[in-house]
Amino acid sequence: MTPCARLATVFVLLTAMPAFAQDKTFSVKTATTDPPNELHETIRKLLAGSSVQFLDRAGKLVCELWFLKELPAQATADQVKSGITYRELQETQLIGAVRFNKAWQDYRKQKIKAGVYTLRLGFQPVDGDHSGKSEFTDFLVLSAAAKDQTPDLMALKSLQEMSGKTVGTGHPGVFMLFPNKKPGPPSIESKPRDHWVVNVVCPVQAGGVRGTLGFGITLVGEADD
Repeated sequence: MTPCARLATVFVLLTAMPAFAQDKTFSVKTATTDPPNELHETIRKLLAGSSVQFLDRAGKLVCELWFLKELPAQATADQVKSGITYRELQETQLIGAVRFNKAWQDYRKQKIKAGVYTLRLGFQPVDGDHSGKSEFTDFLVLSAAAKDQTPDLMALKSLQEMSGKTVGTGHPGVFMLFPNKKPGPPSIESKPRDHWVVNVVCPVQAGGVRGTLGFGITLVGEADD
């Protein structure tokens, strides 16, 4: 094969690679979609009228996510301006809702049935049972829409029990949160160990000052055994 022929072959392979890779990745898109009617009205009215849709490798819809129009934060005005983290929110705080169009699994490999769920913030317990199971210790905890009837904060034990009954295993259904320090439009990001993270940005308010907080939601990936 001549040098020119070799170069042409390499060029063909390189130009073909992006299309092949794209066929093997998950994707996201936004849609103007009202929050599901299955949600309690006091929760539903707090959610934005648009969703982030998560699609599988075949381009089929896995789930839609809705987030609060504005998240209250436990932070100073200066913190909001400089950037806050999940820890400036309150545990059990309502973050949004999700509708799974088909059965899926959470970060603990627990089966999640198709349906509508609320999403609340949870922090991993500091104990021997959970140590080293996940890279980060912040999670979204999901509960069946029919079981979660108020947007208010709740006792942590009540959230754990409600979510555990939702999943049917006794353990809450959870999705690990990666830090999202440079939030922008919704996007999908590949992480090590075949983790796929949906990045979104949510408005926050604290001390009369408005800002944003990025979320990195692990919808594909699982905890270490």
